[in-house]
Amino acid sequence: MSEKVLTRRKFSTRQITTIGALFAIVIVLGATGLGFIPVPPVNLTIMHIPVIVGSLLEGPIVGGMLGFLFGCFSMFHAINTPTPVSFIFLNPVVSILPRILIGVTPYLVYKYLNIKKYTKIRIGIAAAVGSFTNTLGVVGLMYALYLNQYSQALHISTSAASKTMLFLVLNGFNSAGLSIVVALPIVLAVRKVRGSK
Repeated sequence: MSEKVLTRRKFSTRQITTIGALFAIVIVLGATGLGFIPVPPVNLTIMHIPVIVGSLLEGPIVGGMLGFLFGCFSMFHAINTPTPVSFIFLNPVVSILPRILIGVTPYLVYKYLNIKKYTKIRIGIAAAVGSFTNTLGVVGLMYALYLNQYSQALHISTSAASKTMLFLVLNGFNSAGLSIVVALPIVLAVRKVRGSK
């Protein structure tokens, strides 16, 4: 019994340490604006990467918490550094919900992907899915909820607005590639230190 409690305490301490480290990274990226890359008319981001790492290392609860923090900073950034379409990110359904899901999908993909012998491939695919969760979630909700307002804010037709959003989706492949390149070695290194397979 005491051994189980000790194991739980170790796990809890480890989780807290991981949360603290990744929260610090998200806070630095969010508070300084370094996590947001201006590509008019919107801001692209690298803040999803620590969320993906947290999901893969500690599971969906930690990942979801990190995603929530990311989403809050997204709203703050929309207020503090506005663009013509920043009003979209004042809606938590767009700015927060997809970011919480970033913290869930990598864990689920890694857990249920039936290629257990190929850890690197599983982590890479999970990281890519997490990245696309962000891209497709945010852009999809923008399209579904704000297409007309988006086109009016940019003084373009809805057809042109749709093409702009398609560009953002296609850019998701670059974001997914970056997520794999950054998240994979970090997750592997931490798992190696922990002695995880």
